[in-house]
Amino acid sequence: MQNNVAVITGATGHIGYALLKQLENTGASIRILIRKDTPIFDGIACEKYYGDITQPETLDEPFSGADTVYHLAGMIDISLSDPLLMRRVNVDGTVNVVEACKRNKVRRLVYASSVDAMPPSLCGCEITEPESFPDDRLEGAYALTKAEATRYVLQNNKAGLETVVALPSACIGPYDYKVSSIGEMVRMFMRDSFHISLSFGAYNFVDVRDVADGMIAMSQQGKAGESYLLTGSVLAADDVFKAVAKKCGVKPPLIKLPLPVAKLLAPEAELYYKLLDKTPLFTRLSIKVITYNCNFSHQKAAKQLGYSPMSAEQSFGDMVDWIEAHEHIMANRK
Repeated sequence: MQNNVAVITGATGHIGYALLKQLENTGASIRILIRKDTPIFDGIACEKYYGDITQPETLDEPFSGADTVYHLAGMIDISLSDPLLMRRVNVDGTVNVVEACKRNKVRRLVYASSVDAMPPSLCGCEITEPESFPDDRLEGAYALTKAEATRYVLQNNKAGLETVVALPSACIGPYDYKVSSIGEMVRMFMRDSFHISLSFGAYNFVDVRDVADGMIAMSQQGKAGESYLLTGSVLAADDVFKAVAKKCGVKPPLIKLPLPVAKLLAPEAELYYKLLDKTPLFTRLSIKVITYNCNFSHQKAAKQLGYSPMSAEQSFGDMVDWIEAHEHIMANRK
């Protein structure tokens, strides 16, 4: 390894901040690319560079002399709004990052994609890393843009730049400063203002700290040109609500919506949250996604990287504790 300089794009995000905290323990010299300063970085040993992945001229300075770039900056939106902006950030921004890595002779790029970039599986079989990331059967701008960006990253695993792709599932755990849809649900439980559950569906949940550790391992042990599922455990939707309610000391929701009713209410829910300028807790697309097979296997990461994720129950518990301790900061950032 030529040096120990690591760059993080998207350090204010859920995984990005977890990665920053985990990298602190490795002795790496850390640089973060941010659009503006924020108190959440106070006390953390890192160099701040101000820029934007959609502005390629701002990338050369932080990338110069770096050994590893962790690219996590991106746009996540489970609604169906603004696909052009999502493409500009998720696809064009990733192209800019790749090209800046090549210009500045970065050894390895570790890209945070998503299981959403993989074609959905309707059977009950175990899902492993795909050989390719086609657009077939993908729905929504987020999945389509992450798949396109993933293809570009892997296609540029060539002489002079090694690329690897992380495929995390739904992220939970601490450091949710931007308040994800899951984080907003947990906050509502803590206020005892979440009264509706779902009688259907399940998903795969993973702690952001495990994803961060997996990506750090990928920077050294991951095979160049390959992808790694960094996933956790599957919980039914109703079990998620019960687990969070128990941790928060409130009663679980008594109303459980069946699939047909949830589909009927989803458009109104999307409009409601749009009017409030808040992240929707569920959408037409997210309802569909939780009915798909989510039995993702992380055996490849376990064997090659030593990846061993904690239970979703533990992670949700830690998420509640973290939100309780940081609610004042999160409220100021909304």
